[in-house]
Amino acid sequence: MANSMKTIVRKSFPKAIQVTDRFHVQKLTFEALQDIRIKHRWEVIDMENEQIKQARLKQKIFRPEIFQNVDPRKQLLARSRYLFYKAPSNWTENQYGRSKTLFEQYPDIGIQHH
Repeated sequence: MANSMKTIVRKSFPKAIQVTDRFHVQKLTFEALQDIRIKHRWEVIDMENEQIKQARLKQKIFRPEIFQNVDPRKQLLARSRYLFYKAPSNWTENQYGRSKTLFEQYPDIGIQHH
């Protein structure tokens, strides 16, 4: 809660107790994971754009690295967006494979997820 809101609440409701609920903790956790995923995705986009540029200079065709689950790095990060909102026990086979690749390539996401 913002400091200004805390002050208002304290003045308006002096006996109120601030609590933390599971929903908001989960929401903040998911938002933090998404921020990390998005940061990595932008890094990959920038890297891939540079590789495309270099390939054009050499008059070659750029082919992105493709993982076992048939996703290139950029797609891996894009398609894992909703992965964090489901319990691992509810993942499909594709989601499980994608999560395994994602956590191997980006250990910081795997650590935060578990």
